[in-house]
Amino acid sequence: MRRAGDVRRPVARQPIWTPDGVLVGHEYLYRSAEGLPAGVDRWIDERQEDASASVLASVFDGDGPDGDELVFVNVTGSFLTGERTLPPATRLVLEVVESVRASHAVLQGLPTLRDEGYAIAVDDYVATPDQVAMLPFADYVKVDLRDMARLTGRALDVARRYGARLVAEHVADRRLVHTAVQLGFDLLQGDVLGAART
Repeated sequence: MRRAGDVRRPVARQPIWTPDGVLVGHEYLYRSAEGLPAGVDRWIDERQEDASASVLASVFDGDGPDGDELVFVNVTGSFLTGERTLPPATRLVLEVVESVRASHAVLQGLPTLRDEGYAIAVDDYVATPDQVAMLPFADYVKVDLRDMARLTGRALDVARRYGARLVAEHVADRRLVHTAVQLGFDLLQGDVLGAART
């Protein structure tokens, strides 16, 4: 699983819940050497790939994480096309980051990964053409509630049409919990429900 040049960093995890309080899993997040959040989504692809590899190596070294909850990890296109190695599929949800384009190789890789037992999440969904092209292969669609002004109800309906479970991210307070439930989100993630901890 490890590749020359992979550097391990601290990893944080944040819980993901059903609206009625059942823990479904955790998103595992890259952190700086000091254990602080890093702006990975603004990095060039190669650095993003290395960050994903670091998280996967940290989480899945040995027997992998305890329990039977799902493990959500951000990945770049190289993990979807077989250019980078993935750990065994057990409980792993591959969160396709927003910079991934719906290339021919990616659109071929997604159904192959699902056939191998991986679950797929479209992360930071704002209904871009690339994201919409990936929806037929998505088990989860994650929506940052801070982006709701950019989304229409129709965009959420398009995601639902493919049977994906909608995950509300950045649920920062009880008002947003209520909003997410009213909008029909299936799962909730955010500081009010549990902050990301290293």
